[in-house]
Amino acid sequence: MLPSVDGLVFAPVGRADHGEVDTATRFAYREQDGLVWAAYAGGAIVHGRLVGTRAGDTLDFRYVQLSQGGETSSGHCVSVLSRLADGRLRMDESWRWESRPGSGTSAVEEVLPRPGRAGGSTG
Repeated sequence: MLPSVDGLVFAPVGRADHGEVDTATRFAYREQDGLVWAAYAGGAIVHGRLVGTRAGDTLDFRYVQLSQGGETSSGHCVSVLSRLADGRLRMDESWRWESRPGSGTSAVEEVLPRPGRAGGSTG
């Protein structure tokens, strides 16, 4: 099993069809005892939260978010963790909206702290 995502920040590698998050969105993950949660914002997203579970290298969670346009949306996502060649973590995601039509796949990758800057997480 890959290491915990607790305290790590992830960013999308692009914008998926039917999706709202993009490369400006940042996800600050927390993990404890098989539970995962995150706060996210940036780009078209004013505020988002996700909550779910981790079994091995698979995360299963629900998400809810508020867009810049004032729309709330929610959905379900299953993400599979892997390790990139440079050592960072990646999640390949399969998701579907529950509040509206649409589904897709996407990926997020770990964002390393900038040298000389203290890291932190939201949660």
